[in-house]
Amino acid sequence: MIRALPLIVGLAPILGVMAAYWLNVGAGELPACMPLLDGCTSISSTGRTMPGAMPFRAVLLPQAALLAALWWISSEWLKQLSPASRSGQAILTCGWVGAIALILYVTFLGSQQPFYEFMKRFGIYFYFLGTALSQIILTWSMPTSRLRSLMMFVIGTPFVLGLFNLIQKNVLAEPNYIENRIEWAAALLMQVWFVCLYFGWRRSGMSVIVRTDSTSDRR
Repeated sequence: MIRALPLIVGLAPILGVMAAYWLNVGAGELPACMPLLDGCTSISSTGRTMPGAMPFRAVLLPQAALLAALWWISSEWLKQLSPASRSGQAILTCGWVGAIALILYVTFLGSQQPFYEFMKRFGIYFYFLGTALSQIILTWSMPTSRLRSLMMFVIGTPFVLGLFNLIQKNVLAEPNYIENRIEWAAALLMQVWFVCLYFGWRRSGMSVIVRTDSTSDRR
């Protein structure tokens, strides 16, 4: 079950966000399209109003807790995979910053609290940045392999898209549709990375062992 954690972390948000989107489409809250291709709406819009807010929050709030656990296990896995690596603390710090930012963002999404305006502008970026940095550090610290190369490509592409997004914001008069497409593509690639990590754990034979002190007194 523990070995399947990256697979759950990778796929659950995709299913939750798409369920939220189509529920809101059915309720007339959002236009029907292919968001990744058409950019007709943002990811945040899928969870801002009912009924889509229910699956959005139901999936993404537990996702933050699963992310925190995944980064801790990943740092321990890396110690066994590459004993010379000293990247474990950086992976934990960046990953937990991203997880906390996700909790705050989802909690205040759609509210009228002043704090939401801050989270709307900056909070989601802390999530993306913290998560992406953990992904990059972990991937870079892994032994060289085809899977590692694939993971570097998967997580490197969102940074290129982000740079393009900054440029097009300053060039185009109405960049929303392009920005939405970039947001969907970058988020999808970040989730694909977790699926790749699942295969990395599986290929290495990763397992979690729970021990107790056998010499302690039993009562």
